[in-house]
Amino acid sequence: MKIVFLDAISMGDVSLDEMAALGELVCYPSSTAEEARERVRDADVACLNKVIVDQAFLDAAPQLKLICEAGTGINNIDVKLCEERGVAVRNVAAYSTDSVAQTAWMHILNLCGRAFHYQEFVRSGAYSQNPVHVDYAHPFTEIAGKTLGIVGMGAIGQKVASIGKAFGMEVIYYSTSGTAHCKEYPCVSLEELLSRSDVISIHAPYNARTAGLIGYAQLQQMKRTAFLVNTGRGGIATEADLARALDDGLIAGAALDVYVKEPLPLDSPLMQLQHPERLLFSPHIAWYSREARARLAHEMAQNIKKFSAPKGTENN
Repeated sequence: MKIVFLDAISMGDVSLDEMAALGELVCYPSSTAEEARERVRDADVACLNKVIVDQAFLDAAPQLKLICEAGTGINNIDVKLCEERGVAVRNVAAYSTDSVAQTAWMHILNLCGRAFHYQEFVRSGAYSQNPVHVDYAHPFTEIAGKTLGIVGMGAIGQKVASIGKAFGMEVIYYSTSGTAHCKEYPCVSLEELLSRSDVISIHAPYNARTAGLIGYAQLQQMKRTAFLVNTGRGGIATEADLARALDDGLIAGAALDVYVKEPLPLDSPLMQLQHPERLLFSPHIAWYSREARARLAHEMAQNIKKFSAPKGTENN
C-alpha cells in the first residue's frame, strides 16, 4: 500500500512512524495542484491538509482508495465526487479541542486584559517615565459577571464555555445548525447573542449557514465594549466589515486565528486598519500544539489501519 502525504510540512516535527509502518509512506513538504496530481498517480492513500481534491485530482489517481484529511474540516475535498468514484474520505475530529480552546482563551484574556499594551508600555520605557506606579489611562476589563456568547456549541465551544463558567461568566450560545443540542447553557437567537454578549467566541464550521454570518449589520448590534474572537473558520465574520467596524469603534476589539485566504495577504483590509491596536492576530495556530499534532498523526494512522484491515478485523 502506497501512502502519499502531499503537504506534510503542516505536521511540523511530529513523528509519522505509525503511519509509515502501514505501507510505503512518501512525504512531500507541500504540493501545488499540478504536483499533487502527478504524485498521487500510483497512490492508494492520499494524506493532505489544504490540497484541493477535485475532478482533476481524482482523474489523476486511478488507484486511490482513501483520502485522509490531516484535520477536521474537509471544505477542500469534493466529498460527493469522491463518493461517486468510490474513494473514501476520513477526517479527524476532536484532536485539537483543548488546543483550540486554549488559543481562544489566550485571545480573550489578552483582549480583556490588554496584555500586549502593558508589555509595550513597560518595554518602551513609558512606564519608567510614568508619574505614578500604574498605567492609569488604560484599565483592563474584569470578565467575572460578564456574558460569554458562543457561536457553535460543539466540543470546542463547550470547552470554551466551561472555562468561561469557571471565570464566573454567564454563558449563552447560538446554534448555527438550528438545533440546540447542548442543554447546559441557554440557546438564543443570533440577535440576542450579539446584543447581550461582552465576549463572542466563534467555534462553528464554514458552510452555507455560516458564510458571512457576522457582517457590519451584525457588528452594529454588539456592545461598543464587546470583543469578538474567531478561532473557527475564516469568512464566518466578514473581514472587510470587521475591519471597518473596528475603525468605526463599533466594538472594542477582536482577535483572529483564521482567515478567508491563508496566509493572510498583505493587502487584506485587516492589515490596513487605522486603529491596529484593536485587532490581535495569530497565524492559524490554534490546532497546532505539539500534543494536538501527535494525536492527529495517531488518528490518521488509525484511519488508514481501519480502512485497510480485512472486513471484520478492524478493531483487532
